[in-house]
Amino acid sequence: MSDELKRGLEGVLVAESDLSYVDGEVGKLVYRGYDIEDLARGASYEEVLYLLWHGSLPTRDELDAFTADLAAERAVDDGVLETVRTLADAGERPMAALRTAVSMLSAYEPEEDADPADLDATLRKGRRITAKIPTILAAFERARQGEDPVAPDPELSHAANFLYMLTGTEPDEVSAETFDMALTLHADHGFNASTFTAIVIGSTMADVYSGVTGGIGALSGPLHGGANQDVMEVLQEVDSSDKDPVQWVKDAREDGRRIPGFGHRVYKVKDPRANILEEKLRDLSESSGDTKWLDYTTAIEEYLTDQGLLDKGIAPNVDFYSGSVYDSLGIPVDMYTPIFAMSRVGGWIAHVVQYQEDNRLIRPRARYTGPTESEFVPIDDR
Repeated sequence: MSDELKRGLEGVLVAESDLSYVDGEVGKLVYRGYDIEDLARGASYEEVLYLLWHGSLPTRDELDAFTADLAAERAVDDGVLETVRTLADAGERPMAALRTAVSMLSAYEPEEDADPADLDATLRKGRRITAKIPTILAAFERARQGEDPVAPDPELSHAANFLYMLTGTEPDEVSAETFDMALTLHADHGFNASTFTAIVIGSTMADVYSGVTGGIGALSGPLHGGANQDVMEVLQEVDSSDKDPVQWVKDAREDGRRIPGFGHRVYKVKDPRANILEEKLRDLSESSGDTKWLDYTTAIEEYLTDQGLLDKGIAPNVDFYSGSVYDSLGIPVDMYTPIFAMSRVGGWIAHVVQYQEDNRLIRPRARYTGPTESEFVPIDDR
């Protein structure tokens, strides 16, 4: 066995998966063989969930049944909603509130005692979690605003229903389509930190609630799920300054600041998801007549590209445009990462189930660097 240290497990193969593939050299992302651009433009998030969970794109009848089953699970028990209100009143962070609420959902799980090896039951539990996360997040945000939750509408899509529960108003076609595409773009992305966390937990044969709760915890970290919020906060800082975007970035770089939304552990060229969200930001800007965020982001991207960042393999990632898209949809900045979780839960569940089909407990080693012959001294003699 090699004793070579691989910090962060970089480049280490730990499993096989046919769920998603990232080619960072050419900027390509596929889910089960399908190019992300084709899925984002041609399939709904529900279709993508079906693909990830069942291995193929659904027929019309399969999609109708799947969508109806998912919509039927959206309601959240009063006990969970009361906890969500309590957390909102206490000023809890949205990701922490989501982590607590998802963990609490297991108390109301009708198949709580199902054998962990029953992967069909795990998928049904995963469907309930996926359906309820939008309800939890919308209720949390409305509670922060002193408003009652809006009951889910089973006639609306997964994406449109969330926007409806958040605002109390059914979204227009452009907004619903854009948000649906955003969910698809974030649904899976290989063995990222949160997905790997969920898999590690799943490898112990813990239930899927534990895996998803762990995934939320991993995603909450600023090095993983918080970059889109960082981008939006930078854009707001630019907007409140007396500088144009390019001058602001010049000064920020001279001060040693890193510009969020640029660079990725895998992609060496522009993230394909960023291209799609840039287009949708244009659509939203044209629809609203407000092009401010579009103007800022494109100006910053053009400037940094001219500065040679692309030549160094530092290119815009999905976060560079997703924050502006979410802001255009009226979503609060600190809800961006929870929305990431709302999408990525589909990938977490798919990976946990796939790994458990041929399970092996994940148990890496660490190189010990401490003393080996410390002499024990009784407490009264220390």
